[in-house]
Amino acid sequence: MHPIYLDNNATTPVDPRVAEVAYRYSVDEYGNAGSRTHTWGLTAAKVAEEARRQIADPIGSQPDEVVFTSGATESDNLVVFGIAAHAEATGRMHLITTSVEHKAVLEPVEVLSKRGFEVTVLPVDEKGWPAAEDLADALRDETVLVSTMHGNNETGVELPLEDYAAVLSNHDAWWHVDAAQTYGKRNEVLSDKRIDLISISGHKVFAPKGIGALIVRRRGYERPPLTALMYGGGQERGLRPGTLPVALVASLGLAGQLAEQEAVDRRVSCQAFRKQVIDALDSLGAEINGDPGRVLPHVVNASIPGVDAEAAIVAIKDLVAISNGSACTSASYEPSHVLTAMGLEEDRVAGALRISWNHETPMPDWDAVTSRLSAITR
Repeated sequence: MHPIYLDNNATTPVDPRVAEVAYRYSVDEYGNAGSRTHTWGLTAAKVAEEARRQIADPIGSQPDEVVFTSGATESDNLVVFGIAAHAEATGRMHLITTSVEHKAVLEPVEVLSKRGFEVTVLPVDEKGWPAAEDLADALRDETVLVSTMHGNNETGVELPLEDYAAVLSNHDAWWHVDAAQTYGKRNEVLSDKRIDLISISGHKVFAPKGIGALIVRRRGYERPPLTALMYGGGQERGLRPGTLPVALVASLGLAGQLAEQEAVDRRVSCQAFRKQVIDALDSLGAEINGDPGRVLPHVVNASIPGVDAEAAIVAIKDLVAISNGSACTSASYEPSHVLTAMGLEEDRVAGALRISWNHETPMPDWDAVTSRLSAITR
């Protein structure tokens, strides 16, 4: 039997209802949305437009503000690199981001810094989120882009977007939010119209891998001045060429709709599961990493004194499947840049475990898990 899957921040299972839609538009209704001369293509185009509505409605956006991508990583890159030409043309070459961002933001920003852009990286303390006051102090007239995540993929800490919105209310910098971990879970926050750009990833909200979106909101009649990274077709308002993967697009649309409809029940289920996780960790004397008052209900990051993360993962691998950080950087074997930025001690960073679940995750045998972990305490 498979161990119980507790790595939902890395990827979620595909909802069977979503999988059914993916099958239908892969096998039965497989038209190209760009082929408008026959019913197959027209049907595909209608499906894509309905998916835009399903994705946009829960966060108070318009369907024509949805740009389909392969996922949040591509969306993040499209924002950071896409704003560069405008920044260079206007002389506004200052970017602000945070020290706990996903590498899909931090690495593109680093590339732009080597091209002459000035970058301010907002620090965090042991709570894991930057203060709004630091954002206010960092803003300049020449700031063109502020990029902040909503929920951290390693700690589950939710950044105070409401406070950032207040700071940015009188500044015209474009604001991008990486919502890979929160779209479908904290939509009410993402509905704030001050947020100009939102990155979404399908496989974090029970849709298949390989599909995501970038919400490009109009500010009055003005759209964020992004330049495409690829060319050859002009799809997605010229920002993302290529044939739309209608089956994946329809899947993301339904996943977004279901997440909104079931949000309350899903949150309650995750909160109940979290209590069991915390009780098990408390019995081991674990230290929770990140502000417990701002953590999302489906994830916990913790370090158990005397327990190495790699050893822990091996010891319980037949019981539960957990991780020790971001799946996107797991091949590097480097200490977590998020926990390091939080100023945690080296041993605590090395021992950090990320446990993440969903509303349908079965309850593990926590007694067996804690017994195994107790046995390997140094």
